[in-house]
Amino acid sequence: MFMMKSSLVATIVLALSLARGASALPAKRDGGVSDPQVLNFALTLEHLEATFYNKGLEQFSDADFKHAGYPDWARGRLSQIRDHEATHVEFLTTALQAAGAQAVKECEYNFAMTDVNAFVNLAGILEEVGTTAYTGGAQLIASKDYLTAAASILAVEARHQAWIHSAAQHGSAWSTAFQTALGPDQVYTLAAPFIKSCPAGNAALLPPLTAGPALAVAPTGSPAGKVRAGRPATLAFAAPAASTPLFAAFISGLATPIFVPLQNGKDVAVPQGLKGFVFVVVTNDGGKVNAATTVAGPAIVDFMYDSSGTVV
Repeated sequence: MFMMKSSLVATIVLALSLARGASALPAKRDGGVSDPQVLNFALTLEHLEATFYNKGLEQFSDADFKHAGYPDWARGRLSQIRDHEATHVEFLTTALQAAGAQAVKECEYNFAMTDVNAFVNLAGILEEVGTTAYTGGAQLIASKDYLTAAASILAVEARHQAWIHSAAQHGSAWSTAFQTALGPDQVYTLAAPFIKSCPAGNAALLPPLTAGPALAVAPTGSPAGKVRAGRPATLAFAAPAASTPLFAAFISGLATPIFVPLQNGKDVAVPQGLKGFVFVVVTNDGGKVNAATTVAGPAIVDFMYDSSGTVV
């Protein structure tokens, strides 16, 4: 108990020192998004993750994990991740308040977790979304102190995802040599399905956010199956009224997205060689992914692979 209290005190002291150090630094990048808005967006995701782990660990006992085939220590590690997410919430909230900024509050969420496997699978997805958010959001932070704090959280979120995907799910601990970086709207699109409602004051504390139309990716002819590289897939989304050529952009790491034309407005040949978590966006441009060209998505697809590099 003493160690836990000491750790929390140290976290608050660090948050206070960062807030004092950042107060004299520029508050905005050229894009017009302030540091408090960026940190509040990060806090929105941390609230979501913290609540997710709380609910999942309340719902599934040690016996449930054992019955699902997980080793004895798996639930304990997820409990440690839950504690990390709670600490991130406390840290960001304290830093914002110490700098004179208001912090967003926890929302109401909807997590579909019918069994332990669904809980662990969703944990891996949420951690991947978190790492892409911190990676993409780095360019929006003006204060070097806040950037350092965000980098510290990013490193831990990436370790969470790596442990879940490898030790718990027996897959790869990474996707490629580089982490994918997504923008706030793209991250919000991925997080929005889990958010039922938020306190009225939250929106004013965040960057302007727009969730893109939902996108689902499934293997052609087998909606419940696994999407495979090199095989056909069908995309489900609200098609635009105007008849225009559409493309599926496959985004992975820092590589240039791979654009594949859609056939019949919904079918796509999934490119060969994709590994790990890949983000798919439907665009009306075969060479650009941005707010103006996005028709639907992103969606996240996991091309899990083994130690020999073979996609499983």
